[in-house]
Amino acid sequence: MQLIKTLTASTALLVVATGAAYADDHMASDMTLVSWGGAYQSSQTKAYAEPYMANNPGVSITWDESSNEAVAKLRAMNEANNVTWDLVDVVAADAMRLCDEGLAMEIDANEILAAAPDGTSAEDDFGDLLVSDCFIPQIVYSTTFGYREDMVPAGAPAPTDICALFDTETYPGMRSLEKRPINNMEWALLCDGVAKDEVYNVLETPEGQQQALDKLATIKDSVIWWSAGADTPQLLADGEVFMGSTYNGRLFSAIEEQDQPIAMLWDAQVFDLDGWIIPTGLPEDRLNRVLDFVKFATDTQRLADQAKYISYGPARFSSAPLVGKHAELGIDMAPHMPTDPENAKNTFLYNYEFWADYRDDIDAKFQAWLAQ
Repeated sequence: MQLIKTLTASTALLVVATGAAYADDHMASDMTLVSWGGAYQSSQTKAYAEPYMANNPGVSITWDESSNEAVAKLRAMNEANNVTWDLVDVVAADAMRLCDEGLAMEIDANEILAAAPDGTSAEDDFGDLLVSDCFIPQIVYSTTFGYREDMVPAGAPAPTDICALFDTETYPGMRSLEKRPINNMEWALLCDGVAKDEVYNVLETPEGQQQALDKLATIKDSVIWWSAGADTPQLLADGEVFMGSTYNGRLFSAIEEQDQPIAMLWDAQVFDLDGWIIPTGLPEDRLNRVLDFVKFATDTQRLADQAKYISYGPARFSSAPLVGKHAELGIDMAPHMPTDPENAKNTFLYNYEFWADYRDDIDAKFQAWLAQ
């Protein structure tokens, strides 16, 4: 790109400054952000919400911890023509559903997101993680298991694979599983003998869905069902369950920050993406504020900063080299990431398109099974 001559540059800067002042005058002063609560929301607050408010005196941010109900609630808000949320943190499959239904705004990554420090475009910096036209990625995380080390029966080996979940003879005690079909159905099929690369082919059939539910039925009486990511760490800490599923960052917090007698099981961890969607139809002043915040909150440094507080991999290539030590514990964060080679020896790759297509139908079947 040719250098802009000094006079042109000065004029351009004046235009930008004037435009920035205009935009600032036409931005809402507060935002409602929707996330998941717990350690993850805390990492968002520390890494970019608090710095953003420090840079923008007078702006206030309110958190709503309803991300697990985001699709249903946005549908209802849209029906009522009263969208009260400004920015919503969702998993990739939910972003696809909201995008398909016209409830999330389509975005041009290069237009609204910051480039990498070396000038690499946002589109190239996020790469394949831009899985939907409406999705702004933040993190790579995994859903996996934690177990109480002091509750492993005498003489039994510590669990090493996912199928310990279904082995109540060797590992008696309660389990905790998320109150939704995603991940549970996949693990059930894996532990019922279905090959990893055949799981979604089997799961798209009614017979395969029943096979997964039948496998889950073998432990149904030993399961506490959770809705919030913080539930399993608390159940483990209280000794109410022997093992349970949750997000790897929640287990990191329990193990490293709270020094709980919990170990993490990385086998068949399910990789997934989490990020923002912007609800459609926001008034101009609210949309301007959201766009300003999103550009800041998803730049290279902010996503790297988030990894100082929780063990989720930043979604930008340019952020990865900036991930260092935990902000308070001083420990190297790299070995605690789901993408670390030692931890990623047997991962399960989540199929976003499958769940975007089948989620509503399988959800209904799963909830009916739970109620039986």
